[in-house]
Amino acid sequence: MIYLDDHIHDFDLQQALSEVSPQRRQYALRYRQERDQRLSVAAFRLLQRALLEEYGIDEPPLFHYDENGKPRLAGHPDVHFSLSHCLAAVACAVSDKPVGIDIETIDHYSEEIATRVMSEAEMHQILTSPHPAEAFTRLWTMKESLYKLTGDDNNGDIRHMLDRMPPVTFETRVLPRCVCTVCRYKAVTS
Repeated sequence: MIYLDDHIHDFDLQQALSEVSPQRRQYALRYRQERDQRLSVAAFRLLQRALLEEYGIDEPPLFHYDENGKPRLAGHPDVHFSLSHCLAAVACAVSDKPVGIDIETIDHYSEEIATRVMSEAEMHQILTSPHPAEAFTRLWTMKESLYKLTGDDNNGDIRHMLDRMPPVTFETRVLPRCVCTVCRYKAVTS
């Protein structure tokens, strides 16, 4: 399931910090800027809501990290999740199978930067799109969600990441100010 929240300024940060797990509080307070603390707490609160609604888990989630640094839910190895945030919103995906999610603000893009991170075919999609910034953001969220799913950065070749991907599916939502993409492995059929 996918959960999105673009009301990241509609809660009292100090109150919310007192309600999250000590682990998450410490993590959020590592950020210097209140904006970043708020995004960290908002993503965690969204995960709490998703875990309660989807799995009936009402205790504050505690994380442990695998060898690649990917967070896992302590005590619930059968529950997979992914978190993301941008300046406009936070996103969370929970599933009984591995999942990756990314959300990014649609902004003006730089063609110079795009040529460093996009393949020639992807650049063609961007440059021929009626909304190049949205097309760039869509492709970028696909790459980020794939990386969050697999932990594989294609040996640092982000330009061709989508050319050599495992069998996965993408679900992309274009919102008023951002793009959110979820990546999952394709279901195996017999």
